[in-house]
Amino acid sequence: MSERPGPGDALPDMALTTPDGGTVRTSVFTGRKLVLFFYPKDDTPGCTTENKDFSALAGEFEAAGVALLGVSKDPPKKHAKFIEKHGLAAPLASDAEEGGLSDALGIWTEKSMYGRTYMGMERTTYLVGADGRIARVWNKVKVKGHAEEVLAAAKAL
Repeated sequence: MSERPGPGDALPDMALTTPDGGTVRTSVFTGRKLVLFFYPKDDTPGCTTENKDFSALAGEFEAAGVALLGVSKDPPKKHAKFIEKHGLAAPLASDAEEGGLSDALGIWTEKSMYGRTYMGMERTTYLVGADGRIARVWNKVKVKGHAEEVLAAAKAL
């Protein structure tokens, strides 16, 4: 496996699927700052909290000129239900394709639980500058206080 892209590296330009079945490319965010947060699964406790925390601060990210995008491997229809159920304001996208963005970033990785190994999303957040380069990476994110920390870093960029 190649080394994970980090600060100073260009964010790979790849297509993600929106909840309505459309497509969004990471390159459409060039020219403005972007917070890209990857999480394992819709409607699980930690992921729900993380999405609600980013959604609660969505207005502040917007006021700071920062785009938000939450990404998991969940299908678009599941994202749509998740957004509706929890009233989420942070946009979501699906990265279900093999060889997609999470693969390119090295965060679709082998995990283990209860002695069983499986492939899963490593909870990771990227702060990307207006130039399309990664400014900061938070690996193996702990949810509590994370959205606030990311907002502060985005404002300082």
